[in-house]
Amino acid sequence: MPTSIFTLLLSLIVLALNLSACQQTNTETINSDTDSWSCQTQDTPFAYSVCRVDTNALASARYSLQLFWQSANDSQPLLTFDTLLSTLPKSQTLNFAMNAGMYNENYAPIGYSVIKGKEVKSLNLKEGGGNFHLLPNGVMWWDKAGHVQITESHALDEQINNGNAQPWYATQSGPMLVINDEIHPQFNPDSTSIKLRNGAGVCDDGSIQFVNTDVPVTFYQLATLFKDELGCPNALFLDGGIASAMYAPSIDKHDKKEMGVMVGLVENKD
Repeated sequence: MPTSIFTLLLSLIVLALNLSACQQTNTETINSDTDSWSCQTQDTPFAYSVCRVDTNALASARYSLQLFWQSANDSQPLLTFDTLLSTLPKSQTLNFAMNAGMYNENYAPIGYSVIKGKEVKSLNLKEGGGNFHLLPNGVMWWDKAGHVQITESHALDEQINNGNAQPWYATQSGPMLVINDEIHPQFNPDSTSIKLRNGAGVCDDGSIQFVNTDVPVTFYQLATLFKDELGCPNALFLDGGIASAMYAPSIDKHDKKEMGVMVGLVENKD
């Protein structure tokens, strides 16, 4: 075979191998420890961003899921991801974060909030208007061991009173999106009320999934995503509209919005 033809064939083979490798690489999932956590952007059934963390990773000393609200120095709300980042020790990295519940005009949480075992706001079991009171609502909480649960608010109240729940971190919001593998009974599949929305789900594969929609959706669409696509038997709406925010540098997400309590995955480098 003439040298020129052999060289051409070799070049084509190398090119084909490179293209195949590129097709097999998910450029929208970029982090160094995909077994423990990952962030992705998805286009179906609608455009959304999702970060997941394996619950087993939270049992290690390397990772911790935390809630953040105030600066330790002056007790002022952190408000933004940038401020939160500036307060972290150099030995820690914030892998991803999201707004974590509804707040009042002073950016204080309106629902049950516990940060490092300290109750910031008592459990809110009142009836009222707005999304928070579209009952049942619920609480995403976890103990010192990092065991994350999403529990309907009255059920958690009973567990706490019976000594069966000791939240180390907790954030209450509403409505629940999925309750024991059932979509919230008041959601209308034909609703025309669409907004940017986000939420969190505890899922069958042993992960916690944090979703931020990149397009306006209905409650029913978001709940269906958690139930049918992500396999989360319990999921909680966190907020929407101008309060819907995500920080996920691995997929180039860094919202500049102001918010109340934030939830984030911290990695200890030491």
